[in-house]
Amino acid sequence: MTIDVPVERITQSQIVYCSPETCLYKAAREIQKAYCSSILIVDDGKPVGIWTERDALQIDYSDPDALDAPISKVMSTPVKTVNRKTPVSKVGIKFQGDDTRHYLVVGDDGKAVGIVTQTDVILSMGAEHFLTIRDVKSVLERPLLKVPGTSTVNEVVEKMRKNGIQAAVVEPIADEGMGIITERDLVHLVADRRTQSPVSEVASRPLLTIPQDTTLLQARELLEIRSIRHVAIVAKGRGIIGLLTFSDILKSIQYEYLQRLEATLRFRDEKLQLTDKTLSMAHKVIETSADGIMVVGSDGLIKSVNPAFTTVTGYKAEEVIGRNPRILNSGRHENEYFSHMWDSLNSTGFWQGEIWNKRKTGEIYPQWMTINTILDEHGLPQSYSAIFSDITERKQSEEDIKQLAYFDVLTGLPNRRLFMDRLSMALANAQRHEQHIGVMFMDLDLFKRINDSLGHAVGDRVLKEISGRLARSVREGDTVARLGGDEFTVLLPEVAEIGDVVKAARRAIEDIKKPFELEGKDFYITASIGISIFPEDGETVEALLEKADTAMYRAKDAGRNSYQIYSPTMNARSIEKLSMEESLKSALKREEFDLNYQVKIDMTTGHMSGVEALIRWRHPKMGIIMPAEFLPLAEDAGLIAPIGNWVLKAACRQNKDWQDRGMPPVGVAVNISNNQFWDSGLLDGIKQALDESGLDARYLELELTEETVMRKVEEASSILEQIKNVGVNVSIDNFGTGYSSLSHLKRLPIDLLKIDRSFINDMAGSQDDVAIVSTIIRMGQSLNLKVVAEGVETEEQVAFLKERKCDEIQGYLISRPVSAENLISLFDRNLLPGATA
Repeated sequence: MTIDVPVERITQSQIVYCSPETCLYKAAREIQKAYCSSILIVDDGKPVGIWTERDALQIDYSDPDALDAPISKVMSTPVKTVNRKTPVSKVGIKFQGDDTRHYLVVGDDGKAVGIVTQTDVILSMGAEHFLTIRDVKSVLERPLLKVPGTSTVNEVVEKMRKNGIQAAVVEPIADEGMGIITERDLVHLVADRRTQSPVSEVASRPLLTIPQDTTLLQARELLEIRSIRHVAIVAKGRGIIGLLTFSDILKSIQYEYLQRLEATLRFRDEKLQLTDKTLSMAHKVIETSADGIMVVGSDGLIKSVNPAFTTVTGYKAEEVIGRNPRILNSGRHENEYFSHMWDSLNSTGFWQGEIWNKRKTGEIYPQWMTINTILDEHGLPQSYSAIFSDITERKQSEEDIKQLAYFDVLTGLPNRRLFMDRLSMALANAQRHEQHIGVMFMDLDLFKRINDSLGHAVGDRVLKEISGRLARSVREGDTVARLGGDEFTVLLPEVAEIGDVVKAARRAIEDIKKPFELEGKDFYITASIGISIFPEDGETVEALLEKADTAMYRAKDAGRNSYQIYSPTMNARSIEKLSMEESLKSALKREEFDLNYQVKIDMTTGHMSGVEALIRWRHPKMGIIMPAEFLPLAEDAGLIAPIGNWVLKAACRQNKDWQDRGMPPVGVAVNISNNQFWDSGLLDGIKQALDESGLDARYLELELTEETVMRKVEEASSILEQIKNVGVNVSIDNFGTGYSSLSHLKRLPIDLLKIDRSFINDMAGSQDDVAIVSTIIRMGQSLNLKVVAEGVETEEQVAFLKERKCDEIQGYLISRPVSAENLISLFDRNLLPGATA
C-alpha cells in the first residue's frame, strides 16, 4: 500500500466502548478481551475521552484505590481525530507532531468510523526499499532501561515515565531468563489486578532479540509476525544495547518521506527559475502529455478523451465515450456549485477552478480544471473541452509545507504561529461554553550562562531535554510551544478552576529542576512561570500572553524557580485557598497545630471513658482554622500522612502525660483519614507513636469512617488485623451513613461503633431515626461491640440512649472540645447529666 491512500483503508473498524463511570480495571479487561490497545469513553452517545496502553504509565500503582477509580479520572481528553479521507502519509506526520499513538477516524459527518494506530501506519507505508538499506542499530535513540526483577510495578513505571520510554528489560532473579515489561503488559496487570506483584513475576518472557545489523524491514516483519511491538537489539560481546519499537520505525519512514518532500520542493524551485520561454514550452508539454483532456458534445455526452485522461481517471476511452460526465462525479459538490459553473460557461464561455472528481476505483481526488466552450459557425455551443490535472500531490505538498511551518525545528514543539492558532480556537470554544483557559509563560532561569560558558550545542541539548519534560508533564489535550530562545508557553483549555493551572505549573517546575547529565556531570536548571486566566485576565490572545509574560517577570523578581499568578481580580476564596495550601506545607515545621479533646462518658458510671483528639490549626494571620477547612487541602497537597502521624504522636504523648500525672487511664481516639488508612506506612507510624510516647497500646483507639473500611472489606480486614495485633482498639465512625451489613461487620476485627450524629439530632422528629438508632445499638450488642452515640445535646436523648443500653455518649451536652490542660478537671467526675459530681 502506498503512503498516499486515505487512512480509512487501514482503519480498524472495531471500537471498544465504555462509559465514564466504568472502573479502570474493568476498562482494561475490555481492552484485553478485544485484543486491542485502546478504549473509547462515550457519554450520551458522544466520545468524551480515550484511554490507551500508553495512558497506563500515568497510573499511581502505589495507590491501592487507583484501579477502582472511574475511567473518567485518567482518560485522555479531548479525543484526537482524523478524517477518514486523510492520506496515510499525513497521519504519520500527525503522529509525530501530536506525540500520540491513536486517532479516532471520523467521516465527514463527524461520526466514528474506527481507530487507527501508529502500528497500522507503519505496516501500510510502502517504504520497503528504505527499510532494507538501514539496520536497526541506526534508529536506536532511546536509553535502555534495565530493572531488577525484585522491583515493584510502581518503581518500574516511575522509571519508564522519567525516561520517556515504552518498555523496560527485566533482569532475572534466578534462571528464568531476561524478560520485558511494556505498556501493553501494564494494561493486562490492571485488568488482572496484579499490580502489587514483583515485576519478575509479571514480566513477559522470553525476551525476543535480534542482531544489531538486522535490517529495519526484517525487524518490522518479525514484529508483525509475532504480534509484538518491542524487540531487544544485541551486539556481539556487549549483550543487549537497546529496544526497538514500532514508533522508531515510523520515525525513520517519516524522515525518508520528508526528505523526498524536500527534494520535490527543491526541484520545483529550480523550475521556477527557468526563463519565461522555457516555462512556456514546459507548460505546452504538460498540456499535451500530462493533463487529461475530455471533449463533451452539446448533448452532454463525452465525445473523446486523451491518453492522460485514462491515466488520471482509470477509465479507458471505450468505457466513457457516449456516456455523461456524471460518471466522474464525486458527490462532494452541491447543485449550486454546478449551477455557478454553467452560468460562467453560458456568459463567458469559460470556467476554471478546483473540483473533486472520482476515479474508476471509487477514490475521490482533487483536480484543477479548465473548461472552454467551442462555438459553431453560427456562434452556438457545439461542444466543450475540459482540460484537467490531478493536483493531489500539490495539495499534499502544500499541507506538508504548512505542517512544517507550524513546528519548531529544534524541539519539535508547536511554534509561536501554531500556539497562537490553538489559543485563538480555545478562546472561541471557551466563550461559547463559558469555560476557563489557563496560559503559562515560562522562561528558563539564567539560560544565557549555558550558551556563553558551554556553547550553543550544549544549550540546544538543554532545550530539547526541557521540551521533552514539559511535553510529558501536561495533559494530552494541552499544548506546549516554544516561542523562541528559552521561552516556552503552555495552553491549558477547559480548566475547571485556577488550582488546576497552579498544579500544572508546579509539575513543570519540579520536572524541569530535576538533574540531567551534561559533559559527564549532573546539571541543574530552573524556570520561572507566569500564569494568566481567561476570562479574568483578558479575552484576547495578546492580552493573555501579555499578562502571563508580566507574571513571569514577577516570578523572576521573587527569586526565580517559582510561579506567579497575574490575576488581581481572581476570586478571593481561590486566592485564600492557594495561600492556605502554601502555608500548610510549613505549618508542621512551625508547630502551628494543636489538639483539643472531647470526652466520651460511660452510661453506667457517668465517668469519662475516653477522649477524641481533634486537630486545630493556629494560623499566624487567620487565627484558629477548623479541620474541615484545611484537611481537604492537606489531602490534595499530599500532606495528610505527615499531619496524621503528628496527630498520632501528639495524642499518645498527651495521654501518657495524663497517666504520669495520676489521672485515671482512659483511651484516646484518633481519626484516620481514608488516604492515611491505605498508606503503607500507617502501621509503622502507629508503632512509632506508641514506642516514642511509652503509651500502652490498649489506650489508643483509631476511628475509621464506614466508607473507608467497607469499600474493600477483604483488604481492610487484613490491615485491621495487623493493627489489632499491636493491641490498638478500632472503632467505626459515622456509622449508619454508609452501606454496612451484619455480614460485613462480622468479618471486620473492630471494637466499637459510633452512631452518626445526624441520627441522634433528628430522633425528636423522626421515628425512622429512632428505629435506626435502636437497630444499631442492638446490632452492636449482638456482635459484642461497644456502641457510642455522638452529637448528644439534650437530656431527652440521654434518657432514650440509656433506656436502650447504649454504652457511651459524646456531645456538647457533656463537654465541648477543650485543651489538654482544661480536660484535667473532667477526670474522675460523674459527667452524666442530672448526676451529682
